Amino acid sequence: MASTLKRFAPALAGITVLIALILYLGGFFRTGLIGPEDAPLPSRAASSEGQRVQARLEQRPLFHEAVGTVQARSALRIEAQVVARANRIAVRTGDFVRVGQVLVELDDRELRARHAQAREALNAAVQQQVRARRAIDAADALFVRSQAQHERIRAFLAAEAATAQEMEQVEAELRQAEAGRAQARASLAQAEAGVEGAKRALEQAEVQLDHVRILSPLDGQIVERLVEPGDLAAPGKPLLSLQSASDLRLEALVPEALIERMTPGMDLVVEIGGRELRGVLEERVPAADSRARSFLVKVGLPGAGGLYPGMFGRLRVPLDARPAVLVPLASVRRVGQLELVRVVEDEQVKTLLVTTGSRVGEDVEVLSGLKGGEILLIEGEQP
Repeated sequence: MASTLKRFAPALAGITVLIALILYLGGFFRTGLIGPEDAPLPSRAASSEGQRVQARLEQRPLFHEAVGTVQARSALRIEAQVVARANRIAVRTGDFVRVGQVLVELDDRELRARHAQAREALNAAVQQQVRARRAIDAADALFVRSQAQHERIRAFLAAEAATAQEMEQVEAELRQAEAGRAQARASLAQAEAGVEGAKRALEQAEVQLDHVRILSPLDGQIVERLVEPGDLAAPGKPLLSLQSASDLRLEALVPEALIERMTPGMDLVVEIGGRELRGVLEERVPAADSRARSFLVKVGLPGAGGLYPGMFGRLRVPLDARPAVLVPLASVRRVGQLELVRVVEDEQVKTLLVTTGSRVGEDVEVLSGLKGGEILLIEGEQP
């Protein structure tokens, strides 16, 4: 007999608990009857020790939460402007850098040799220009002398003191002097062009020499290091990935039915990493994603610490307000999975079953069970 009772003991215990719960719900215990909204518990005299508060009916704004990702406003891929080997990489992944800080130093020996050649070429071109100017001076002097001789012989010929042969000779010398002067001027123009070309080559060599030290163009953080000392750097080959450290924004997809509510410059609430932040709508991309039926919007974020590109965020898109019943959180009593409030009517207390929603500061929204305006009792002691 004892073994039989032992075998059915768990079942008997469960039946006992079920009977007790039925009796509790049926009003056989003093703590009260819990019924549906239209069947409150029996009334009792209100306690003078409890605090009375009123359920408030307010217009509560609604929001659509659009998911998005934190992005850096400025994200750059650092590349070399010249072909050279990397001598030193001054940063590592995760380092914070300032504008103008050295990131990479390249081997400059070949570029310095080109710079020296360009300077020598410029010196040679300047010397050629000097010689061309001296040649012009000599050609001008020869032309003046030939011209004077030509005038003298022509006067002599008019006075029959010179022959026609002498006149032909001085004319030939004058034409030769004139041609020599033109050639000298052409040589000077060529020498001057050579000087200008040499100057440009020297400037280009100096610019290339400046590119051996790659500097940070902004204050930011190194996201990725793609080069090591000894690697060949060249235009088009990324060396580092750099992003702005503080200038961040949230990029989110907003359904096309709500896009007209989004006006550039409006203040919005974003939630990132469990924190609520205020942001400003900076950009609304005027083209919808045909697959997601949504628009991309970009919300500027404040310079708050703990934010990094790639973090998950939610953007609250404001909708039309709706009525909501709010009560102090302390006025809601929980018994297991049940939520109860105590309502005072005609100095009598009734216990009602309610369903609560989200918290609003120190209050909580009541989804069902109250209509607003009821007087609730926050009990100090059970009446």
